[in-house]
Amino acid sequence: MKKALVKIVSGLFPNLLTAFAYNQLTNPQVRKLRDNELKTLDKAEKESFLFKGFDIKLYTWKGEGKKILLIHGWEGQAGNFSDLIESLIQVGYTVYAFDGPSHGYSSRGRTSLFEFTELVGVLIRKFEVRDLVSHSFGGVATTYALFNNKDLEIDKYVLLTTPDKFTERIDDVSEMVGISNNVKNKLIQRLEKETNIDVASLNVSEFVKSINVKHSMIIHDKNDKVIPISRSRNVHKNWSVSEFKEINGTGHFRILRTNDVIADVVDYFK
Repeated sequence: MKKALVKIVSGLFPNLLTAFAYNQLTNPQVRKLRDNELKTLDKAEKESFLFKGFDIKLYTWKGEGKKILLIHGWEGQAGNFSDLIESLIQVGYTVYAFDGPSHGYSSRGRTSLFEFTELVGVLIRKFEVRDLVSHSFGGVATTYALFNNKDLEIDKYVLLTTPDKFTERIDDVSEMVGISNNVKNKLIQRLEKETNIDVASLNVSEFVKSINVKHSMIIHDKNDKVIPISRSRNVHKNWSVSEFKEINGTGHFRILRTNDVIADVVDYFK
């Protein structure tokens, strides 16, 4: 019923629905963390970092070994990596993570993928890391940050699922909620006007062709209902330094809490 209603409103009031969709796209929802995720955050050294008017929450788990930065997905947060963080701590890594603008425990406000992307580049420099792990949209933000900062050198980068084309994400959301093509096109036009960036050019499979990464591994569940595995496959096909691992039974979010996946990630960096 809701989807049918959206279709009707799309036809009658396209500008109103475009404004609503844009508001949803720039105001991420914050999801509650599990108890174990909160316990992992409690162990971290916390820092507030001012970025574009946002009070960004930074987290550090100090170890004696190499340094690694974790980049969460859209509407995710640092605590989502808790199981991986605990495993990396055990083998001596210094782990860095953050809550993106208007995500997690960072301050709230209208934001965009471009602010998120810029922050990733800033934090790679700040923490002087050469190893990275991203989840979901974090792969878009990270590859775009590296594309825009080709002097940044990364030794190893693991992507736990990744989208490819940003237009595909808009198509997915439009189909899911029932937005018409007219409203979808108006939304893209507004995004391009606000950012002065061609949305059709935002493709991970293009970014990876020229970023400075020595080794990468993409892990994706065959039955991921949020991001089809075909999108990660296309990124892999266009990335000469990548390995690709297809898995089963984790879906899109449980991949972050699956013991075999976490063991593979830790072994890859070791």
